[in-house]
Amino acid sequence: MKHKVLSFVRQFALMLLVIWTVVSLVTLLIEIVPGDPATVILGETATYEQIENFNKKHGLDRPAFFFSYNSTDGFKWNGGDNRYLDYWKGLLTGDLGKSFRTDRPVLGMIIERYPLTIQLALASMLIAIGIALPLGVLAGSRKNSLIDNASSFVALLGISLPTFVIGPFLVYIFAVKLRIFSATGSMYIEDIILPAFTLGAALSAILTRMIRSSVIEELGEDYVRTARAKGLSERVVLLKHVLKNGLIPVVTILGLQLGVLLAGSIITEKIFNWQGLGLLLLDDGIGKRDYRLVQGCVLVISVTFIIANSLTDFVYRKLDPRIRLS
Repeated sequence: MKHKVLSFVRQFALMLLVIWTVVSLVTLLIEIVPGDPATVILGETATYEQIENFNKKHGLDRPAFFFSYNSTDGFKWNGGDNRYLDYWKGLLTGDLGKSFRTDRPVLGMIIERYPLTIQLALASMLIAIGIALPLGVLAGSRKNSLIDNASSFVALLGISLPTFVIGPFLVYIFAVKLRIFSATGSMYIEDIILPAFTLGAALSAILTRMIRSSVIEELGEDYVRTARAKGLSERVVLLKHVLKNGLIPVVTILGLQLGVLLAGSIITEKIFNWQGLGLLLLDDGIGKRDYRLVQGCVLVISVTFIIANSLTDFVYRKLDPRIRLS
């Protein structure tokens, strides 16, 4: 029991350290990125007074960190009067600040859009599993056969093609030519199919190769020969014994890839105009120099990735008792 508590405390402390590092790096990078939020949001015709009022309203007239530097005075200690400390004080109360452009709470904007990104990530994962599981099992159980070579070709193709190539290709075939699905949007249930296939293609390729390798490795184990010697059919040996052990490492990849899908859906959401967190970050955050929105989006994505990683570790330990024993 004591070991479990210490393990949890250590993992929680590591999670906080990662979150602090991510937010700190994002804040630092935002400060050195060229461009003035007031000019971008108010427009080139904004007066000096309007820009000053905007900066004062959002605290941009105050120092960014504990230290500041200029070529005349060198380094200067700003004490507790800085935006970085204020942002962390807000985080402790669940306040991610307000959007520079809309003046709405950033947390509320994220809550509105994040469910769509989660739906897209889960749909992509389901599609990837639906493609990779039968293909990987067939390829692994029929090593060096025609289907094995075909699956290897498909997997290599899926890994090689980026989402910004697969997405427009699917739009051209299924939206422009066949007119089965709409090219963009997120209003209807069927709108998720094309972006989910776009994201799931690369993941299915990775999973197919991993499942194939796991099946081949497990088929060479002693317990498989014992099961065959007892008269069990090849189908029972494959589905009941080989898959149970062979899919354990795949769980790790799935958990890690969930975080990757959530963070990497930005391009796909842009292609299909999917109104998720990625599009919010790209168009409304980065595109409009809305620093508070960028910080909030990156923070939520980072926390989600960490939670997915922790859950993956927990499930992995449950599936493989040897990890707990070690």
